[in-house]
Amino acid sequence: MAARTLENHLTLAIATQNPDKIKEISHELASLPVKLIPQPPDYRPPLELGTTCEENALTKARSIAMTMNLPALADDSGLFVDVLNGEPGVHSSRFAGSNATYADNVNKLLHMMQGVAEEDRTATFVCIIAIVWPHGRFELIRGECYGIITTEPRGTNGFGYDPVFYYPDLGRTFAQMTLEEKNKVSHRGRALIKLRNRLSKYINNLNEHPK
Repeated sequence: MAARTLENHLTLAIATQNPDKIKEISHELASLPVKLIPQPPDYRPPLELGTTCEENALTKARSIAMTMNLPALADDSGLFVDVLNGEPGVHSSRFAGSNATYADNVNKLLHMMQGVAEEDRTATFVCIIAIVWPHGRFELIRGECYGIITTEPRGTNGFGYDPVFYYPDLGRTFAQMTLEEKNKVSHRGRALIKLRNRLSKYINNLNEHPK
């Protein structure tokens, strides 16, 4: 089955109802004729049992693709803190429990890092975007960003760990940046730029070789 198009638009199911993620993804893909369809409210997502962001992203993308009978994308992101041996990693969104809020996760992280010197507070944000195409073909796209965990939250923009992830090149946390600034340097922003290029080529190919 070819990807569904309407007036040269590519329709993609997206494995999330998180409005913050949808906002960032939609913003980066705004220049393309792409229509994103969030997962249905009654959809039961698969358990994220993978040991890597790649495994979890692909599991989510395959599930929503089968459920909605559409090409689909999903992302899985994690904050990997060096002094914590990579924690919270793949458990970043539920670091403080299955029903944890953003603030709960940040507070737990800061508590665990009390007394850690600045030079040892290094961390990497990783984003993996999985695209599942018709007939089961898939692609994995990776974006990374290196930074430092602050000792207290700074800024009110963004979400998740953004208030405590300091990006040295700009001298600000992600939460102190505008969405445009963050998308240029963040892990998800870098992955989304690669995704936009992939989707652009796919759409051009559809237009050149219509079914």
